[in-house]
Amino acid sequence: MIELRTPAEIEQMRPAGRFVAEVLATLRDETKVGTNLLSIDKRAHDMIRKAGAESCYIDYHPSFGASPFAKVICTSINDAVLHGLPHDYVLRDGDLVSLDFAVAVDGWVADSAISFIVGTPREEDLKLIDTTQRALAAAIEASQTTNRIGDISAAIGEIAHAEGLSVNTDFGGHGVGRTMHGDPHVANKGKAGRGYPLRAGLVLALEPWFLQTTDEIYTDQDGWTLRSADGSRGAHCEHTVAMTDDGPIVLTDRSFLGVD
Repeated sequence: MIELRTPAEIEQMRPAGRFVAEVLATLRDETKVGTNLLSIDKRAHDMIRKAGAESCYIDYHPSFGASPFAKVICTSINDAVLHGLPHDYVLRDGDLVSLDFAVAVDGWVADSAISFIVGTPREEDLKLIDTTQRALAAAIEASQTTNRIGDISAAIGEIAHAEGLSVNTDFGGHGVGRTMHGDPHVANKGKAGRGYPLRAGLVLALEPWFLQTTDEIYTDQDGWTLRSADGSRGAHCEHTVAMTDDGPIVLTDRSFLGVD
């Protein structure tokens, strides 16, 4: 069921968005060559506890997960692009890191993801991240109450296809509110003018993710981490966005922190 939020409820969602933005900005700043993925998860857990927030990942067990997630953040590295389960891995020079984080604050959820390089970057990785970020910006720009879901999907897909990337539609954007995942599904490619009409009060997590040379993925032996079928690298960017008659509001915007 698709739920619409009142202006007052959207205001109530702002603290969750702000907290998610702060955590991701902090983790990106602190994550370096030599950082262990378990340390990233512990740092995020400590920040959640200090803020009195509630993790959306602990004990989360959807149909596509082999077992309850048991961590508070997704850490996807290199050929892993989604749902990366933190494990005992020390980051190496040039690793492509994607962090996906969702919490509830006072019962309202916000969800966001970032991708970045630790150490020496490869040009093709920077290009992939930039493409993903531009696709997210295009998705946000298309989040107007005069449009439909398909306009968001088409905006994302157009950016990807212009760079020669293929797009997987198994996982994409989704509704956000009292729970982390709700209707509608927002595919990362589609046809403009199609689908559910965007209305004031609709809150979506928009999340373009691309792989460098494939759109096929498989589930790692850990039962969660999604990896590219050919070993190519992936990038993932996400914001929680509220639709209003005056335009979209990015609830997880990090610009107030002086970062993108």
